Amino acid sequence: MAVTTMIIIWAVAFVFFVIVEIANGAGLLSIWFALGSLAAMFCAIAKLPFVAQFAVFVVTSIVFLLATRPLAKKVQKAAVPTNFELDVGKSATVIEDIDNDSHRGRVKLDGTDWAAVSADGSSIKKGALVSVVEVSGAKLIVTEKN
Repeated sequence: MAVTTMIIIWAVAFVFFVIVEIANGAGLLSIWFALGSLAAMFCAIAKLPFVAQFAVFVVTSIVFLLATRPLAKKVQKAAVPTNFELDVGKSATVIEDIDNDSHRGRVKLDGTDWAAVSADGSSIKKGALVSVVEVSGAKLIVTEKN
């Protein structure tokens, strides 16, 4: 292929990978390939053969990936706890008797009304204070506090 054609192909590849990177909100999906394309484009400008250009693209992409990925993982934000992680261990008040056999029971946790079941199968009376041991879908699994 002509030198000019290869320069254009590598430039288009660079732009494509940059657009993919920008469009991807999660971050660092294709930036390494963009940098590899840029390096390969410079090889095309230097009139190196296609095999050399492609080798530079692959090697550069891998080197940038290996050099930056561990750093990128450290910089990325920590996972935000979900309700499951936030509610386990909290105290709630029983607002409707909890009876697993009749599939009844509700608690109030941080001002929110939740369906609830007893972890050990025992009945828990209205007004009792309970501790959340697990979240299962939209139900809290609780134990009575003594």
